[in-house]
Amino acid sequence: MSPERAAASSVRQPGLVLTDHFFDVPLDHAVPDGERIRIYAREVVAAGRMRDDLPWLVFLQGGPGCAAGRPVGREGWLDRALDEYRVLLLDQRGTGRSTPANRQTLPLRGTPAEQAAYLAHFRADSIVRDCEHIRPLLTGGRPWSVLGQSFGGFCAVTYLSYAPEGLAEVLITGGLPSLDADADEVYRAAYPRMERKCLAHYARYPGDEAAARGIAAHLAEHEEVLPDGTLLTVEAFQQLGILLGTGDGSHRLHYLLEDAFVDTVDGPCLSDAFGEQVAAVLTRADNPLYAILHEAIYAQDGRATHWSAERIRSEFPQFAYGFDSGARFLFTGETVHPWMLRTHAALRPLRHTAELLAEHKGWTPLYDAERLARNEVPVAAAVYHDDLYVDTDHSLRTARAIAGLRTWVTDEYEHDGVRASGRVVLDRLLGLVRGEV
Repeated sequence: MSPERAAASSVRQPGLVLTDHFFDVPLDHAVPDGERIRIYAREVVAAGRMRDDLPWLVFLQGGPGCAAGRPVGREGWLDRALDEYRVLLLDQRGTGRSTPANRQTLPLRGTPAEQAAYLAHFRADSIVRDCEHIRPLLTGGRPWSVLGQSFGGFCAVTYLSYAPEGLAEVLITGGLPSLDADADEVYRAAYPRMERKCLAHYARYPGDEAAARGIAAHLAEHEEVLPDGTLLTVEAFQQLGILLGTGDGSHRLHYLLEDAFVDTVDGPCLSDAFGEQVAAVLTRADNPLYAILHEAIYAQDGRATHWSAERIRSEFPQFAYGFDSGARFLFTGETVHPWMLRTHAALRPLRHTAELLAEHKGWTPLYDAERLARNEVPVAAAVYHDDLYVDTDHSLRTARAIAGLRTWVTDEYEHDGVRASGRVVLDRLLGLVRGEV
């Protein structure tokens, strides 16, 4: 037994066998003999096929900073994958059962500067090196397949750039990044998409804009604290627009807005039920790295991101809420802002760390355009038309830059298509990558 790998244990679910794997990997892969952190991954195989010599498929979750899903039986894309693969659900470094990185654990690292230096090793390049560290321990050195959703797709493109020898095939859903756009360009393209999604929602549910304005007016006059301790400001409320990038998100937002207020002895106030639902959407308790490292996933040009989404927002005054402006009330979406370090309970203790990362200038390249142009690994990608979270034009430009990549551009699904209709999506991508469609 290698000291880099802990003993595995297995449990059963109907139709599945789940096996826990823990691996010790270098914090900094450039210093292999230095500090090590723990990476967790869950192996999933169809019941009755544990002893079969199946190829491996690694799932890279979206995010950043999100753990892999926890399966309950054969569902969605996993059901299709288990027809022919042994699946590895990776908790990327800092997430899930891997060595955690959050408000409770990061102070163990020391000062905010020391915490920021630690977190600088938590981007896609390190995640890919973790995969390459783990791969020979599980496959005996054989290449494996990768399925990357959203940020997991970004990681897959980094994988193609720096370790293509470890890959048998790559499947990407809603996660083809721009190879060269910085954070400012990403958000300059994002705000118009947010506006389109918001106005489309109001066209579907015409009463929701008045409801949203009523809630915003209340928040401008009253301090409201959510059950998790997050301060619900107007700007924080606007971030509920993140729901509009998912297949059922518009409907979820509508139902959330329709019963926001309740009458009390002190007059109308936001209901506890509303607060619970909003907290569930806005919380960063389970994925603080999503906020702290979000803009860093676009940084590779030696420049600080310097709270890009906040700066670029000023170029789109229609997103500023005002009682007398007569402008539309617009929700925002997948953006992070410095004020979140004050409003969000799980981020407050990490305020100085996040500020240092926003000013960090040492980000290294995440993609190798020349190598991608010579790519020989079979790759297929689902690109969702007018995806809220990943710019379609950026994705298609990248698709043209990766040799041999085949795309499926569709408006049948939103960004979470692999979750909502995963068997269909995965089956289509497998057909593409194998030249069957």
